[in-house]
Amino acid sequence: MQSRDKGHAMIRGKVSKSPHWFVGSLPVFTLSISLTLLLHHFSIPQKWKPLSSPSPPPSPSNPTSATPSSPPPTSPQLRPQSPPLPNIHAAISRTKKEETVENVKQELDSCHLIAAISYKGLTVSQFQELRTQLPETTKLLVAKNTLVYKAIEGIKWAALKPCMKGMNAWLFVHSEEIPAALKPYRTFQREKKLEENDFTGAVFEGKFYGPGEFKALENLPTRAEVYAQILGSIKGPASAVVGTIQAPARDFVLTLKAYCKKLEEEGQ
Repeated sequence: MQSRDKGHAMIRGKVSKSPHWFVGSLPVFTLSISLTLLLHHFSIPQKWKPLSSPSPPPSPSNPTSATPSSPPPTSPQLRPQSPPLPNIHAAISRTKKEETVENVKQELDSCHLIAAISYKGLTVSQFQELRTQLPETTKLLVAKNTLVYKAIEGIKWAALKPCMKGMNAWLFVHSEEIPAALKPYRTFQREKKLEENDFTGAVFEGKFYGPGEFKALENLPTRAEVYAQILGSIKGPASAVVGTIQAPARDFVLTLKAYCKKLEEEGQ
């Protein structure tokens, strides 16, 4: 106890002997009291949080950050697509095919012979030139094999089926003068040197003629020649000849057909 009082006395003695220490500490002490009073006056909380930084404006590449008032832009891939248009081209193509089949059927109604020509390599100008050289009773038509076969199926012209190969143009002869109808193309073929563009087949009176049998068709006699041959081959009195000529038209036609068939057999 005495030692403690002695220590306190020593401290007081030192303080009293060094007055400069008290004077030097006075400004610091005064500043501490002033800061304490200011903090107490304004009631500044000890715990505080930093203000959050403002969010960046929405960018086009970030649609989710857009404000509710402006809807996000729609991507081209996400836009609703309009329903497909009907297949107009298919409908037009179907209509053209049906028209082609009907045209072929109409040509066959009054046709005496139909022949197929290989037209691979022929130009449009050559076709136009060939059409100008054909008789008025002969028509040249370009059509697909499938459409032509659809038109001839089930009738006497169905014998043309072996020609349904390759690229064919179709020659419709509406006259009994068969050689006169075939000759223009032969001439055209020879002048243009179109050896590969030959006849691929034909049907005459329900019979099919292949490429090697066209000579029989090209050498058929004309009506005048048939008359002359009949008159020259008939043996008997003149009254029999006159009776044959004055016979009904039906009988005379049958006679001509029988004679043409006979000539054809002799030619083979």
